[in-house]
Amino acid sequence: MANSQAPIQAPVLVTGAAGFIGFALARRLLEGGCAVVGIDSINDYYDPALKEARLAVLRQFNSFTFHKLDLADRPGTEAVFRDGDFGPVVHLAAQAGVRYSLQNPHAYLDANLAGFLNLLEGCRHRRTPHLVFASSSSVYGANTRLPFSVHDNVDHPISLYAATKKANELMAHAYSHLYGLPTTGLRFFTVYGPWGRPDMAMFIFAKAIAEGRPIRLFNFGRMRRDFTYVDDVIEAVERLIDRVPTKSDAPAGGVLDPASSTAPWRIYNIGNNRTVEISRVVELLEQELGHKAKIELVPMQPGDVAETCADVDDLMREVGFRPSTPIEIGVRNFIGWFHDYHSR
Repeated sequence: MANSQAPIQAPVLVTGAAGFIGFALARRLLEGGCAVVGIDSINDYYDPALKEARLAVLRQFNSFTFHKLDLADRPGTEAVFRDGDFGPVVHLAAQAGVRYSLQNPHAYLDANLAGFLNLLEGCRHRRTPHLVFASSSSVYGANTRLPFSVHDNVDHPISLYAATKKANELMAHAYSHLYGLPTTGLRFFTVYGPWGRPDMAMFIFAKAIAEGRPIRLFNFGRMRRDFTYVDDVIEAVERLIDRVPTKSDAPAGGVLDPASSTAPWRIYNIGNNRTVEISRVVELLEQELGHKAKIELVPMQPGDVAETCADVDDLMREVGFRPSTPIEIGVRNFIGWFHDYHSR
């Protein structure tokens, strides 16, 4: 591993292993000598060819085992947990996308709620030593105080996607309390980089600019996001796999902090702690691609927020790491991969 903590010895189960973050984590673990068991449904939410290309990279490692599985398949999930050889579980499979949740809400019920419950049950019966799971910055919803802090309540989601991610945090807490299952939730902030998702702004903009098609900038171009480079995200996740939460005493006065618990449960922001206007990202993409963008300024879409920014003080204090890759370097690396992938 790339940090000073003891290396992960047992194989790690990574769900969503053909997805953007799941692939990046699985590859980092494999390169570091850790065996990985991967799960992914390879659904068609976006081009399955990209997912297969990621899997082809992982399959080059002899220590990688893969199961094509939808976690909403209860018998299939039970079988993997009953028969598999792995220790910690990193759950990165989910139905993503704020805007898509307006079009196909039932997909979020199946993947993010039923699938997560099956996973929790598997971890419970297997006595998994640590479950690390993906949440999202979307849970901050109608909160307006920046930077977003894990110590603030997040009781006002403004999309179904965000509501399911908040539900995941609550479900994990219940299992931590009832069964002593150590769980750590990660609120990711606009992850981008090589092998990124084609449904996200960075990829959509790059492809449109390269092809001479117009791009739409929501909120009339005044959207700001805490863009977090994928390598920084993976470094944080690796460190947190080793940081297993433990039970603690009830706080004085009996008021629990939203980010921690008397149960072995913890929540962290995984963000860059910097907010960048979308128009700046477009400028950088134009520079790297050598083409000017055709821009359409449009209103805010339902379920979106105007700005995100992560308070990552807890992450820095507890695992000694703060994501810091500048957007200029991250965009350059992304476009380098983008050219390579589309030239195949």
